[in-house]
Amino acid sequence: MNITSSMVQELRAKTGLGIMKCKEALVETNGDIDAAVDYLRKKGLADAAKKAHRTTSEGILGHYVHHSDKLGVLVEVFCETDFVAKTDDFRAFVKDIAMHIASSNPSYLDRDSVPSDVLEKEKAIYREQVADLKKPEKIVEKIVDGKLNKFFSQVCLLEQPFVKQDDITVMEYTKSVIAKFGENVRIGRFVRMQLGE
Repeated sequence: MNITSSMVQELRAKTGLGIMKCKEALVETNGDIDAAVDYLRKKGLADAAKKAHRTTSEGILGHYVHHSDKLGVLVEVFCETDFVAKTDDFRAFVKDIAMHIASSNPSYLDRDSVPSDVLEKEKAIYREQVADLKKPEKIVEKIVDGKLNKFFSQVCLLEQPFVKQDDITVMEYTKSVIAKFGENVRIGRFVRMQLGE
C-alpha cells in the first residue's frame, strides 16, 4: 500500500510523534490509522521500559498553587535533554504531576521510598486484622500482601490512580510521556504544603 504524506500528517496529529515513526507504523498496519495508533502505543510503552535506565540530568521544577492560596506543591521532574525540558508538552506534564500531588496528597514517591518501620507497622496491623480468621499462614500472607498493595496505591505517588484519568496510574501516565518524548522522564522530590499543617 502507498503511504501518503496526508496519512502520515493525520497520524502525527493524533499521536504527536515524528514523521519516521508514523510512517513506520502505517507501513506495519497497511495504512490503517487506528491500528497504527494502537501499534505506536504498544511500541511506545515497550520503548519506555527500555529507556527507564537512561540518565536524566535535565528537567524543571514545577509548581502548583491552589486558587485559595492555601495549598501549594513544588516538584522536580527530570528528563534527558534541555530541548525536551523546554517544550510546552513537558511543562504541561510537570503541571499535571504538581496538580495530582495537590489533589491526592501522596506521602512517598514509590514503594522503595516507604521507610521500613512504616512498612512493618502496616504489616503488623494487617496481620492483626486477619488473626481472627484462623487461616493458614500462606493465606494470611496473601491477604497481607493484598492490603499492602492497596496501601501503596494510596500513599505512593507513582502507584496512585492519576487524578485526571483514574483508569491509569501516575507511573503509566509517565510511561506514556516517555514514549511520546522518546527519552527517559523521571519524577524526583516533591513537597506539598497546606496552610496551617
